[in-house]
Amino acid sequence: MGVNVEFQVPDIEFQTGSSDLERGTKGWHQLCKRVREACETYGCFQVVYEGISQKVREDTFALVKQLVEEVPLERKQKNVNPKPNHGFIGPCSDTSLYEGYGIDEASSYDCVESFARLMWPHGHPHFCETIHTIVKQMEELNSMIWLMIIDSYGLGKKWDTIICDDLVSGLEIEVNDGRWVKLSSSPSSFFFVVGDPLMAWSNGRMKAVNHRVTTSGNKDRFSIATFAMPVEGTIISTPKELVDEQHPQLFKDINFMEFFLFAFSEKAKFIESTKQIHAFAVLRKTAIG
Repeated sequence: MGVNVEFQVPDIEFQTGSSDLERGTKGWHQLCKRVREACETYGCFQVVYEGISQKVREDTFALVKQLVEEVPLERKQKNVNPKPNHGFIGPCSDTSLYEGYGIDEASSYDCVESFARLMWPHGHPHFCETIHTIVKQMEELNSMIWLMIIDSYGLGKKWDTIICDDLVSGLEIEVNDGRWVKLSSSPSSFFFVVGDPLMAWSNGRMKAVNHRVTTSGNKDRFSIATFAMPVEGTIISTPKELVDEQHPQLFKDINFMEFFLFAFSEKAKFIESTKQIHAFAVLRKTAIG
């Protein structure tokens, strides 16, 4: 399907210092409602949040650019992890310029430092401090959004993604009619994206959106994504409060790590990403949009 360049998911402003960000206030509950509606309707939204400074963002992308352009390939390849997509992902072909780097438990300074020592033999304190700072701040934003989701339903566990990009366009989502649409961001915004496990936990009320990144032209594009990964052994169960006659239970209890490994298995290779959770854990035959 083609790409529609004009599309906008909801923009929700989290005004730093506002009472709207104080849990229990009227403004807080209004934000909770908007966040829930965005997740249920679109599967994502753009949060405008100045709690992460423009300088931290600029420093982060400058360091990522340095990592991509200056570190030799043989050092990048030392970033290995037995979990799928948690280590270095290099160019897949001579025409592919994509590179990806995974830092497990990046909210731990020691983990970021261990990664930096793989890339730079003598370490890189500025890289460590900057990456650790932005990850911690994105985690705080993530926790705030999850409190809103929890309060909107009155319960809660959560799994999600927050994406920060460098304003070079490329992030796209798939809408109901199969079109891919571009999303545009601002210097103080982030995208919050619902993942499959959250969709299953919410009993299908929230929408797991298919998303991708494309590039064109001659500009490099850099982005950072933080993933809230449950610890190994976590079981995702739909709360009984979200099951009723209008919303019969859709999914069996899910061992998150088993689902994660299934999603990267040969068996799931030809299953559309947003349908993998149904193939793995569905209890009832449902229409999948």
